Amino acid sequence: MRVMFGIVSLAVLFSAGMGRFRSEAAKASETKGPESGRLINSIEGPALFQAYCAVCHGPDGRGNGPMAPALRVPPPDLTRIAARHGGVYPDALIEKIIAGEETLPAGHGTRDMPVWGPIFSQVAWDQDLGPMRLHNLSTYIRRLQER
Repeated sequence: MRVMFGIVSLAVLFSAGMGRFRSEAAKASETKGPESGRLINSIEGPALFQAYCAVCHGPDGRGNGPMAPALRVPPPDLTRIAARHGGVYPDALIEKIIAGEETLPAGHGTRDMPVWGPIFSQVAWDQDLGPMRLHNLSTYIRRLQER
């Protein structure tokens, strides 16, 4: 009888411990969130560009990334944004385009560019850094402009 009680007690303790372990694991995954696999830790413009933009726009921003040949509409040369806007780099417009808040002219085809702004801003554990990521990425693209 005593052995049986001991086994039952161990089973109850084990179950309670596993429940607590599962609860802590669930909290950890909630804290990290499903988006964390798509969000790098850096908020620096160059790192964001390499992680999210270079695959299509190329590491130099000229539209020559490894995915560019597979796209229906070639990615634009990001070093020429200011030239296309009368010599002025449109910071706010670029941030809106990255965020998905700006509708591109019909001549640009469908919106194949991934919209990163919502990913930058919907991460529960650092939601306030989303606008900073957008700003830092746009600032980095401004530095890529041809003189």
